[in-house]
Amino acid sequence: MTHAQPEPSAQTPPERAEYAFEGRTVVVTGGGSGIGRATAHAFADEGARVLVVGRRTEALAETARHRPNIRCYGADLSEPDAPAAVVAEAVREFGGIDVLVNNAARLRPEPLGRIDDLDARTELRVNLLAPLFLTQEALPRLEAAKGTVVNVSTAGIGRGWAGHSVYGAAKTALDFLTRTWAVELAPRGIRVVGIAPGPVDTPLAERAGLGPDEVARLRARQSARVPLGRVGQPEEVARWAVELARPEAAFTTGLVLPVDGGASAVF
Repeated sequence: MTHAQPEPSAQTPPERAEYAFEGRTVVVTGGGSGIGRATAHAFADEGARVLVVGRRTEALAETARHRPNIRCYGADLSEPDAPAAVVAEAVREFGGIDVLVNNAARLRPEPLGRIDDLDARTELRVNLLAPLFLTQEALPRLEAAKGTVVNVSTAGIGRGWAGHSVYGAAKTALDFLTRTWAVELAPRGIRVVGIAPGPVDTPLAERAGLGPDEVARLRARQSARVPLGRVGQPEEVARWAVELARPEAAFTTGLVLPVDGGASAVF
């Protein structure tokens, strides 16, 4: 005797594909280390073709090592011609763009009164204007793919952050862009989401000029302020870039997700 199978209800989630990104192209900026490298690896491990972009070509090559579906492109995203060059390279290598991860960041902490004009302008170009103009350049490709933009900002920037006014202002603005673009681009089939990492063990502090002892003290202070009692790992942030870009997340847009060990919940 056989029994008819029940019809799936409208609430049944779609079956999760093992390689949901196979045949899709992902562009990751700031892909030479930290969250960018982990994000590139996470997408590549799920079958995506990944273009990693950054200034340090040796670091990009290390990201791509042993992963034949990762390609590298050296570019300084603070330069005006970089967005067009990055999109052209993605099209040349893979034929289009399905997911754009705006992850590249620059941090030069200084209190008001000691902020250097050139450093401030470069911080704003890398942290805010590069995502803006790269996304704008990629729009035709993203629309053709019904793609997703993932902007990486910073958790807790709604509160004051002494010594980081330029960086914090740029990342606050990036969150605003995420929400605004989500509304603007929804009719074109493009989703826009954000990830706001808390303290994460990346080389960003070292590249900002902190020595090993200063970084160790910084990590200790950060861990003390995080409810989970530690800083995060790049892979823990990268996982959410992948999750938010999945086909199963097709009804999610305009979200900026804190991945911060609970730090943003502490008043």
